[in-house]
Amino acid sequence: MVTAAKWQSNDKITVSFLDGDPQVCEKVKAVAQTWTGQEMANVRLVFQKNTDSMIRISFRQPGSWSMIGTTCLRNKDLKRPTMNFGWLKPDSTQGVLERVVLHEFGHALGMIHEHQNPENNIDWNRDAVIKDLSGGENKWSLEQIDQNMFKAYSKTETNSSGFDKDSIMLYPIPKSWTRNGFSVGLNSQLSPDDRAFIRKQYP
Repeated sequence: MVTAAKWQSNDKITVSFLDGDPQVCEKVKAVAQTWTGQEMANVRLVFQKNTDSMIRISFRQPGSWSMIGTTCLRNKDLKRPTMNFGWLKPDSTQGVLERVVLHEFGHALGMIHEHQNPENNIDWNRDAVIKDLSGGENKWSLEQIDQNMFKAYSKTETNSSGFDKDSIMLYPIPKSWTRNGFSVGLNSQLSPDDRAFIRKQYP
């Protein structure tokens, strides 16, 4: 959790859709509320029709991404999204939808990628990661790879718990990406630690 990007407990966080299939939008709304259910984050995600919202969602840009926590408030252009679900379509499975929406709304609540946790000790095979992510569907630049994979946040700028290999905020990590054989599959649900952590951050 980036401390400078945290919301306040009991905050009302407004959310709207700039575009998208109505059925997909309804599914996104339902899954997003998982973060604020019973014994979860003490904030309210309030979906509204007008676009004068803190979080603005589009489906038109490539990939899926979200601004971190309150940094979305810096985006003053109401026509510009602060979150994007380029991978979600009307025929997306419920499993894909849950994995993507839970991950991006984790970012929207202020959480970073778990592999950037200051308490992680992943022994990256940098060349293999760069090779895979600079090609294929991603086509990330070296700067994007550094920012999203290798940049670890410091303990002074985050609230963190121990590294959680089951976190929804963790990317899949194949064995070829590490030098010691460590790997992680495709996490698609909130882990017990995810649930405990978000409740602690927003009591």
